[in-house]
Amino acid sequence: MNIKGLDYNTQRKKLLLPEYGREIQNMVDYAVALPNKEERLHCAKTIVKLMQGKLAPAQNSNDFEQALWDHLYLMSGKQLDIDWPYDVSNAEKFLSKPQPLKLPQQNIRMRHYGKLIEQLFEKLKTMPEGPERDALAIDTANQMKRDLVLWGHGSIEDAKVADDLEYYTDGIVKIDLNKTALQNFVPSSEMAAKKGKKRKN
Repeated sequence: MNIKGLDYNTQRKKLLLPEYGREIQNMVDYAVALPNKEERLHCAKTIVKLMQGKLAPAQNSNDFEQALWDHLYLMSGKQLDIDWPYDVSNAEKFLSKPQPLKLPQQNIRMRHYGKLIEQLFEKLKTMPEGPERDALAIDTANQMKRDLVLWGHGSIEDAKVADDLEYYTDGIVKIDLNKTALQNFVPSSEMAAKKGKKRKN
C-alpha cells in the first residue's frame, strides 16, 4: 500500500549502523555534501558528540572515541573528506562477522542426557572399582534423574535411572537402590504451582 505523504522505513535506504538512528545518518550525509573542508570537520565533530550520547554505556572502553570516528567513516561510505583525528584505515573491522562457534552437541546418542553425561559414562567405564567410582556413579545418576525430570516434565523412577546407567556403561557400573537412594527433583512447573497454592492459602 502506497499512501501519499507517508514515509515507511521499509522504503528508505537501509542503515549501515542502525544503532545511531536515521537522523544521525542524515547528518553524516549532510556533512559529506558540504563544500568546505573546515565546515565538514566542524560538522563531523558535532556528529561524533551526538553519536557519543547514543552509546553512553560504552564510554568506559579505552578505544571508545576511536570507534566513534571509525563508525562515522563507515557511515559516510568512506566519502567524508576531512583531516581525521584518528587512523580510520581499519574501520571495516566493525563490519566483519565473527566465525560461527563450533557447537559440541554433535553425534549425541542420548539427547535427553546430553554430551557431558555421555562423557561421564565413558569415564566410569575406565575407572577401577572403589569409593571414587561409586561417588561419581551416584553423582552421575542424580544428574541423569534431574535431566529426565526436566525432559519429561514429571517424576522419574529411580529404577529407570539405574537401568540406564548400567546399560550405557556396558553393564560395568551398577547402583544398588536398596543401599543408595537418589535425590528427588521437582519440575519447575510443579514448584511454581506449589508456590501459587501457598500464596492463596
